[in-house]
Formats: sequence, C-alpha cells, structure tokens
Amino acid sequence: MPQYWLMKTEPETFSIDDLERVKIEPWTGVRSMFARFHMRNMQPGDEVLFYHSSCEPPGVAGIARITRTKLVDETQFDPASKYFDPKATREKPIWDCAEVELVRRLPRFVSLGEIRVDPNLGAMPLLQRGMRLSVQPVTEDQFHRIVAKADEPAPDPAVLEATLRVVNAVAKLRAGKRKQSLKAAKRAAKPKQASKTKPKAKAKKPAKKKR
Repeated sequence: MPQYWLMKTEPETFSIDDLERVKIEPWTGVRSMFARFHMRNMQPGDEVLFYHSSCEPPGVAGIARITRTKLVDETQFDPASKYFDPKATREKPIWDCAEVELVRRLPRFVSLGEIRVDPNLGAMPLLQRGMRLSVQPVTEDQFHRIVAKADEPAPDPAVLEATLRVVNAVAKLRAGKRKQSLKAAKRAAKPKQASKTKPKAKAKKPAKKKR
C-alpha cells in the first residue's frame, strides 16, 4: 500500500513549474535528521503533496510520486552548494534523498489558510505548533481531502480571513489553557516540603525558694 507525504520546497529554488519542466528530480538539500528519517521510510509509488513554502500564500501546488529512494545526496560533497557538509565523504555519506516525479498540477492552488480552517485536517503535522520539517507524513484521508479541495471553487477571501481569525483565536485560547494545566500539573507533582517550625522552648521549672 502506498504511503502519503507532504514535501516542502521554496518556489524560488524549485517550484512546481520546475518539476513540470524536468519531470523527475532528486529531492536534495534536506539537512534535518527527522526529515531524513521520513525519506528513508519512503517507498517507490508513495504519493506526495508538493508544497510551496516561504511564499505568500504557502500551500499545495500539485501531486508528485516517489520513484526511487535511498539515493546519495550529491550536494553534500559540493563546496559551492549551500547544502555542503564538510563532514560527509564519499566513503561515508551523511545525507541521502528520494527521487520524485510529477503526477499533475492541481486544478488550483490549495493555500495553507484553507487547510488550517478545515476541521478534518486539524491533526496534520503541518498545522502543529513549531512544526518546520520539510518532509512530513500525511494520512490517506488527509491527502485525498486536500486533493479534493482543489476541485472545489476557491473560498471567498474575506470569508476565509474571518474564519482564520476565529480558528487562530480558539487555538490561542486552547494553548493558554494547556499551558496553565501543565503548570498546575507540575506544581501538583512537586513533593511538598515540610514546614520549618521552631522547636518549642522547654518550660522553665519554677526556682526553689530559699528558706
């Protein structure tokens, strides 16, 4: 059974237009061990959401497919490349990559905002706080949900913006409550220190009267 992934690329570096032109391309330049882990779990035939990042708006531009895996990333050996790794050698390469081919462009671009306001997509790693990985797993349902959105009319920008404000406000409120709950749990988990009390002074015996 195929697996499903989301792979980010900056369109100024390599866009859906570039993949359409070259048809097949090794996914070089990944320098995160976690993203590398995901690529090492890929198999030929896996489906990919081709995602434009670091642009406005970011979002899914097309569908790609994994053709080959466990390829050596040649950019690690090139001193002129920004992905050069001086620790890597031909005998012991550090970074590898997968090869992708274009399946098709989506009928229309599906923006991050559209994905964020869809309650069926809330569990995607893409939407989790602090998630910046360029290679992420997605479920089959999430994959097909996003592809289906591209066949639907684009949402009204004003309605989308208003919905985003509500979604972001709710997320911020929930994050605040989680933070408070975590603090309360930490306080409850701390061992209680015994209160320091001064020992009671011994009662003085009454002095004997001299006869």
